[in-house]
Amino acid sequence: MKIAVSGKGGVGKTFVAGVLANFFAKKGFKVLAIDADPSPNLALTLGLPSDQADRIVPVSENRRLIESKTQTGFAGVYRLSFSVDEVVNEFGVETPYGINLLVMGSVKSAGGGCTCPANALIRALLRHLIIERDEVVVMDMEAGVEHLGRGTAKHMDAMLIVTDPSFKSIKVSKKIHGLAVEMGIEKTFIIGNKIKNEEEAELIKQFVAHHEIPLLGLIPYDEQVLKTDERGETPLKYVDSLHSVGTIRKMGEELLKWGLQEKRM
Repeated sequence: MKIAVSGKGGVGKTFVAGVLANFFAKKGFKVLAIDADPSPNLALTLGLPSDQADRIVPVSENRRLIESKTQTGFAGVYRLSFSVDEVVNEFGVETPYGINLLVMGSVKSAGGGCTCPANALIRALLRHLIIERDEVVVMDMEAGVEHLGRGTAKHMDAMLIVTDPSFKSIKVSKKIHGLAVEMGIEKTFIIGNKIKNEEEAELIKQFVAHHEIPLLGLIPYDEQVLKTDERGETPLKYVDSLHSVGTIRKMGEELLKWGLQEKRM
């Protein structure tokens, strides 16, 4: 399965992406986690120490990689024929929980439709990673809706849209869902996060019912997750005691069932 995790900034999408990646790894899958957020934090969630995470050079800033994979000697013409495995094996980072991490970074360009070498490489790399690699891919997307405009998640099997009960977050979730459908992503799911009471749970349920979007699950507000973040720890250290993590694991089981059904069809 190839899964994109999206949502408004601050809703907990990186937490969800990290726990799901860990879930699939524990199930015996080969897992590639991709941090496509311009402010990458997935490395910390996956257990890398802060100093080691800071030393990761994103693909978009790796001049040696970009030149070796795109240079032709002709201005505006880029060579994009390369082995994806080669890139992942050389620039992917092995995390303490057995998950391979690739940090994409962001491409800073004036105006849309940039054809700079870094942007061309990332587009080609993401496409081949998502289409060709036989493993579970969990991609932590950029917050908001801009990544959908760039088509970054176009070839994903499923889009998980994380929302909290706030009006702004739900509004962004509605926009993400609409754009995902326009792109042809057939399976989109809503995940409610930081749910404190039944009233907030009902708010999310009414939203998905009104817009006919499948609800994958509701994650309870978990003070312990915030405390691990304050201590600079990964919540994966406490997977057996955090109620919120247990809820996400159940979502992983549902995704596995859905994936198996899709294969049979």
